[in-house]
Amino acid sequence: MKEDRLKVIILLGRPAAGKSEVIDYLKKVPETERFKRFHIGKFEEIDDFPMLWAWFEEDEILAKVLEKPRMHTDKDGYFLSGYQWHLLIERIGLDYAKKLRDNPDYHRDVTCLVEFSRGSEHGGYREAFQHLSGEILKNAGIVYINVSYEESKRKNRRRFNPEKPDSILEHGLPDEKLDRLYKEIDWEEVSSVHPGYIEIKGYRVPYVIFQNEPEITDKPAKLGRHLEEVLQKLKKLRDKYSE
Repeated sequence: MKEDRLKVIILLGRPAAGKSEVIDYLKKVPETERFKRFHIGKFEEIDDFPMLWAWFEEDEILAKVLEKPRMHTDKDGYFLSGYQWHLLIERIGLDYAKKLRDNPDYHRDVTCLVEFSRGSEHGGYREAFQHLSGEILKNAGIVYINVSYEESKRKNRRRFNPEKPDSILEHGLPDEKLDRLYKEIDWEEVSSVHPGYIEIKGYRVPYVIFQNEPEITDKPAKLGRHLEEVLQKLKKLRDKYSE
């Protein structure tokens, strides 16, 4: 018998594509309605942005307060090593494993939303996917929020609040960093091999596309309708590839 609940949703897209807005919308939908429309009742998030931002803050403390060498980033805020992008994905897997360890029936009640973004400059989705754990992959479906690079840049500029650079909904990147890290992406290349799923480490992980250009994540009614469509489709694909 197929389960009604989506267990793990991997939410992907360029910076400012609308990932955080989708999660914020889901939080505001009553649980009973959320389960009926989106196959999500209770849910928890694992987002690599707070992990990444903690590294930035630690380096600022080391450099400016303790007068010690930076551990994670250079003075311009770029990672010292490319493998740090993969470390973040491994950390996501570790956090997920802890949830299953502490509650073996975790997915009886909870959907886990995993959120990140990757550009080709730091390995792209192809390399990031290889660092997702088997525990995540066997339970996961992917929602890719699709916007062009130009739209990502426009929304990144709009949302940035210099008073809250650590905010999930208000953080942003300078244009030069966005250009270097996220202008080129490999999503279309990675997702075009098989219709409806991506094969990752022997798992068929279904995916759906949430189109957000023209923008609808600033229009709750339209956001909700489109999200319902894509998650209903994802549920059918998840059932198909878990057979």
